[in-house]
Amino acid sequence: MKYLAVIFVAGSLALGSLAWAGDGQAGGTSWPMFRGNQTLSGVTTARFPADPKLRWTHEIGEPIKSSAAIEGGRVYIGGDDGNLRALTLESGKEIWRFQTEGMIEASPLVLGETVYIGSGDGCLYALNQADGRLKWKYQTDDQILGSSNWVKAPDGKSTWILVGSYDFFLHCVEAQTGQAVWKYESGNYINGAPAVSRGRTVFGGCDALLHVISLADGSKVKEVPTGAYIAGSVAMVDDQVYVGHYECEFLCIDVEEEALKWKYRKRNFPYYSSPAVTDKWVVFGGRDRRLHCLDRRTGEERWEFAVRGKIDSSAVVSDGKVLVGSDDGRLYVVSLDEGKELWSYEIGGPITASPAVVDGWIVVGSEDGSVYAFGEGIESDDRQGDRVD
Repeated sequence: MKYLAVIFVAGSLALGSLAWAGDGQAGGTSWPMFRGNQTLSGVTTARFPADPKLRWTHEIGEPIKSSAAIEGGRVYIGGDDGNLRALTLESGKEIWRFQTEGMIEASPLVLGETVYIGSGDGCLYALNQADGRLKWKYQTDDQILGSSNWVKAPDGKSTWILVGSYDFFLHCVEAQTGQAVWKYESGNYINGAPAVSRGRTVFGGCDALLHVISLADGSKVKEVPTGAYIAGSVAMVDDQVYVGHYECEFLCIDVEEEALKWKYRKRNFPYYSSPAVTDKWVVFGGRDRRLHCLDRRTGEERWEFAVRGKIDSSAVVSDGKVLVGSDDGRLYVVSLDEGKELWSYEIGGPITASPAVVDGWIVVGSEDGSVYAFGEGIESDDRQGDRVD
């Protein structure tokens, strides 16, 4: 199998003409989107609870594969029942819910006063953050399972929302109106979220290609063959793209050096988990029942952490610790330096969703049909959140 070099041609688009996350980190009280930030790095400056206790659960009765967003003291999360729910972070009480016509596996994007969510019914919805009222919906021609991202338009006056669909297109939509700006056609389903950095968006598809797209007009910059379809989302940090694929390899592609930087293969199990990327390490789960930590520069393995089930959940890194869920029904915290277990909690049902983290709080959904919130202090006896009327 041959790998083509990645070439970024700036053309008339100057770097910096579109917004991107400068440090690649979320932090504090905000986890507004899948992986925490526009580069999808999965790294936050928010602190994990020092001694996590289960503070509440909220049962929806259907599996939860959607990863939560947390903003303004609220948790936003979708479920296989087709509802997007807004819950209070402190208690898990329901504030509002919005019903779509399909299951929701995507993570919400919270931007300003609006929550954006894609559904299995093929629509991207824009909802009022305060009460869940529908602002607009944008119809694609197939289901949306991946999460949305955002970018400022080149003129700096408007905001664009990016989302992939099983109709093979990456769609760019004006955030206020829901009107199409441009769309880019790939060769197969788009399952993951697009990463945004320095005037480009990058995503992997079921066409076994890594797509590098100009954000200005949706034109192709480069296609990179990867040898197998990509089910997860890439991370793009410092012009390097990190991604695993179905044929059991994990890749680092350097855009500026125009080359495949390294590839990692350990066992014959695919990678669906999206990576977390720090200044030194890249951390990702595999269906080999391992959490992997590699040297970001060389791809050399630093450690493996073994669990009892596959890891499709995407890890979050903060303050020398790694947080991840597993199909074995447990949520784990391990040390970033050594890969040693520091804490775990047995939920019981498989965890394929990725955890969301803000200061002192961890929120994650499970396929057992409940949302779980862990925080500081005494474990709650009355763990089930109630609806706020």
